[in-house]
Amino acid sequence: MNLGSLELSILWPAFLAGLLVLSIHVPLGTQVLARGIVFIDLAIAQVAGLGVTIADALGFEPQGWRVQAAAVAAALLGALLLTGTEKKWPEVQEALIGVLFVLAACVELLILANNPHGGEHLKDLLVGQILWVSPESLVPVAVLYAVALLVWFSFGMRLGQFGFYALFALVVTQSVQLVGIYLVFASLIVPALAARLFLPSWRLAVGYAVGVAGYAFGLIASSMFDLPTGATIVVALVSVFAVTALLKRPAPG
Repeated sequence: MNLGSLELSILWPAFLAGLLVLSIHVPLGTQVLARGIVFIDLAIAQVAGLGVTIADALGFEPQGWRVQAAAVAAALLGALLLTGTEKKWPEVQEALIGVLFVLAACVELLILANNPHGGEHLKDLLVGQILWVSPESLVPVAVLYAVALLVWFSFGMRLGQFGFYALFALVVTQSVQLVGIYLVFASLIVPALAARLFLPSWRLAVGYAVGVAGYAFGLIASSMFDLPTGATIVVALVSVFAVTALLKRPAPG
C-alpha cells in the first residue's frame, strides 16, 4: 500500500472524467437494458475504434480533427447499420450486434498486424488512459455530454430508432477515447443493473450513486496499490453493485 501515491492533482481530473461519463451513460444504460441490446456499446465503441485505427493507418495526426471525424463517421455508420438490422431482423438484433463487434475487432487486428505499436494502441482502446486526462481536455467533452443530456431528456423515446442509435454513437465515440471500451461498458450497464433493483422513481439516483462510488473507490484503490486504473474501476463498480444487491431488501408484497 502506498498512501503517498494518492496524488490529487492526477486523481481529481480522472474522477471528473468519470463523472462526465456517468452523467450520460447512466440514463442511456437504463434504456439499453430496456431494449435488450446490452452489447450495443461494445459494438459501437469497437466500430469507432476501427475508425480511429484506419485514420491512424492513413497517417493522420493522432489528436487531429480527421481522426475524430473518422471515429464519428464510423460510429454513425454502425448506428445506421444497426437501425436497419433492428427493423428487418429484430429477433436476432443482439446476435447481430455481437457479430458487428467481433468483425470490427478482427478488422482492426488485421490493420494493426504489422504495426510495431499495435499492442499499445489496442491496450489504450480497451482500458483507456483516464489518469492522463487534463482539465482543459474535458471542456469539449462536458459540452458534448450536456447537449446529449438535453436532447435525451427533452425527446427521449421520440428520437426513434436511428435517433437513439445516432446519439448513442456520438456519446460512445467520445467516451471510448476518454476512458476505454471496458469502462464505457461498465459505466453503461453496471449502474443500470443496480438501479433496476429499486422503484422507478429511485433508479436514476441509485444508478448515479453506484457509478460515483465505483469510480471513487476504483481510483483510490488503483493509486494506493499501484494497479491498472481502468480495470480497477471496473472491479470497483461491480463490487459496489454486488454490495447494493446484497443489502437491498425485497420490495413489500
